[in-house]
Amino acid sequence: MVFYRGVSLLSKLRSRAVQQTNLSNSVRWLQVQTSSGLDLRSELQELIPEQQDRLKKLKSEHGKVQLGNITVDMVLGGMRGMTGLLWETSLLDPDEGIRFRGLSIPECQKVLPAAKPGGEPLPEGLLWLLLTGKVPSKEQVDSLSQELRSRATVPDHVYKTIDALPVTAHPMTQFATGVMALQVQSEFQKAYEKGIHKSKLWEPTYEDSMSLIAQVPLVAAYVYRRMYKNGNTIPKDDSLDYGANFAHMLGFSSSEMHELMRLYVTIHSDHEGGNVSAHTGHLVASALSDPYLSFAAALNGLAGPLHGLANQEVLLWIKSVVEECGENISKEQLKDYVWKTLKSGKVVPGFGHGVLRKTDPRYTCQREFALKHLPEDPLFQLVAKLYEVVPPILTELGKVKNPWPNVDAHSGVLLNYYGLTEARYYTVLFGVSRALGICSQLIWDRALGLPLERPKSVTMEWLENHCKKA
Repeated sequence: MVFYRGVSLLSKLRSRAVQQTNLSNSVRWLQVQTSSGLDLRSELQELIPEQQDRLKKLKSEHGKVQLGNITVDMVLGGMRGMTGLLWETSLLDPDEGIRFRGLSIPECQKVLPAAKPGGEPLPEGLLWLLLTGKVPSKEQVDSLSQELRSRATVPDHVYKTIDALPVTAHPMTQFATGVMALQVQSEFQKAYEKGIHKSKLWEPTYEDSMSLIAQVPLVAAYVYRRMYKNGNTIPKDDSLDYGANFAHMLGFSSSEMHELMRLYVTIHSDHEGGNVSAHTGHLVASALSDPYLSFAAALNGLAGPLHGLANQEVLLWIKSVVEECGENISKEQLKDYVWKTLKSGKVVPGFGHGVLRKTDPRYTCQREFALKHLPEDPLFQLVAKLYEVVPPILTELGKVKNPWPNVDAHSGVLLNYYGLTEARYYTVLFGVSRALGICSQLIWDRALGLPLERPKSVTMEWLENHCKKA
């Protein structure tokens, strides 16, 4: 129980964060001391029995405890506000934003190993944290980087399958097709067909998940180079970490772009389990579909305009502002343009969130990156003006619960600055990132033996009759 005592103490430390300026050092000491091995799978093997017992205790002692009341509004409103899903890797607070295994984004930036002093977190470090709940050492992150590099091979048939599609097909269509083509190598499917005890299902899930995480940057980079660079692909560089190597295969050698990709993958990796892509991955996997099938389904959800596709819409909308009003648009002109957008029946992309009620911390850390690396960029300055102009207008409308910017409001401007200007491709970057969170939870789904998801549905007639009786 050392780890849980550490987490409890970490919570106490957070409550005194204002007085304790050395919080990051305390967090690192508390959690790194509980983890010494370099092999991630071995770490998981030690943690799983304890977590299985924890789940059994929850069910036996508190299984009948009510978590809230379900209203008609919840049933008709996309199940918003309804607690109904176990998701261990992250938790979203309406005011604080996302916490990865209890750590906020600023805390992750302080305590997770980076490629250079003061740099952005390495995505491999976040993957270790998501899977184990522990902050890894640099040596553990380097070991995990090596494991992912050893798995980063993609069979030729995957590229041939993608090539069978028109080059004009949406990047997400090509990416999801590539992931489906990877499925033929699924270790989970092979193990299930041979016969495997349910207590061991997490093991082939781990194998598939780690291979999938390692492979998706290669598939994503292939799609990008096929669509926008005449099919001239760039081989992986085994001297680079996960985020930097992805940027390299896309065709970007700038050290700042490598840092941006590390940050991007880290902050987009997970956002608890109720969003469309995460929930879809969990739902499909609950039928014991393997990680490739589950993640491909998640990608198809991510491709929707109300989910991951929103990040491309933001940049396109910002560019439309510049085309009509110029880069040096005043705040008054910007207000007029925002009102024009809203009165035409459209939304201002990049603002609002289904759960958050304050500025998304993923937006904030990207803003800080921009202030550090590109403070004079005209599009960044426009985004900064939007931060001042849009929330008061949305508040005035009175129909929006959260008028503040979300993660999508900023990412496109950063990518555009470093030369990744193809907005239609941005959701693929989101998809690569989301592999870390979804696959981490899939491993725990199988380790904990979570059941097939099967909620009850009703008709409008049933609701009408029920309400009459009530």
